Amino acid sequence: MKNAFTRMMREEDGQGMVEYGLIIAGIALAAIAAIWLLGPQISQFFTDIGTQLAA
Repeated sequence: MKNAFTRMMREEDGQGMVEYGLIIAGIALAAIAAIWLLGPQISQFFTDIGTQLAA
């Protein structure tokens, strides 16, 4: 039992996947926050462009 536990603790494959998952989650949260904060400004920007093109 102790041998299996020490072998499991030495394997780093699972730890690497968890780290990648946390990085992806952080990037996703940052993207969602940026879209949420800048959404109205971006929408107005494209509305203004559409209005100028129509004129």
